[in-house]
Amino acid sequence: MTYLLLALFGGVSGITTVLFGFGGGFVVVPVLYGVLISGAGGALAEQAAMHVAVATSTCVMIVNASLSTRRSARAGTLLKAWLWPLGGFIAVGALIGAVAAGFVSGSVLRAAFVIYLAITIVDCLCRRGFVSAACKGEPRRLSRWSVGPGGIVIGAIATFLGVGGSVMTVPLLRRSGLSMTQATSMANPLSLPVALVGTATYMLTGLSGNALGAGYLGYVNLGAFAVLTLGAWFGMRLAARWVGRIPDQLHAQSYVGLLVVVMISMVLV
Repeated sequence: MTYLLLALFGGVSGITTVLFGFGGGFVVVPVLYGVLISGAGGALAEQAAMHVAVATSTCVMIVNASLSTRRSARAGTLLKAWLWPLGGFIAVGALIGAVAAGFVSGSVLRAAFVIYLAITIVDCLCRRGFVSAACKGEPRRLSRWSVGPGGIVIGAIATFLGVGGSVMTVPLLRRSGLSMTQATSMANPLSLPVALVGTATYMLTGLSGNALGAGYLGYVNLGAFAVLTLGAWFGMRLAARWVGRIPDQLHAQSYVGLLVVVMISMVLV
């Protein structure tokens, strides 16, 4: 029953990866956290539930973001000039965030996850430029502050929380004048540095402490990773037909609505 639940929500993570650039973190972290605190992963994993959920999320994100990036590249929705050097600064921040997460408790990680979601939702609803496009015509290029220090902050927060960075990159790109289709497509390749650096760090830091038992590599739950990834593959195939067909404003409103659902679910777990 547990694996069936994970497969189902893996499918949801695949859909949100393609349509919203989430990469899977906002779905995987609350679901896997709930599964682990129920004792399904063993006593040690229950104690480290939030760390395992975040680490497994970044691992799933590697596959989800890679497949979605490949699809976006074939469809021509990627704006390659916007990917670098922003992606490089995000990678630097990702290393900082992953290391920092190893020094805090699971309850702190969970509280940070909820607080960050709440701030993002309020920002998207109250500040102009997200629900309705910020500008018409050619998009504005990102400033040096947004690319450099901004990229490091994005990488650090995203890896610390295991959410990929789309919750920051999508609003940032949206307010620069990109459509929701473009902004969400760009979020996936920009999540790859977070996924790769975060997964490697969580594996190594997890191995340096108490082993969680068979089926774990560091903090990564390999069984959950496999099931979630398989479900995500089906979800991405299902969602691909809707790319570019959702009205822009409805797309933005749906993005915010999903953040609200995830925040509520995390509070209630």
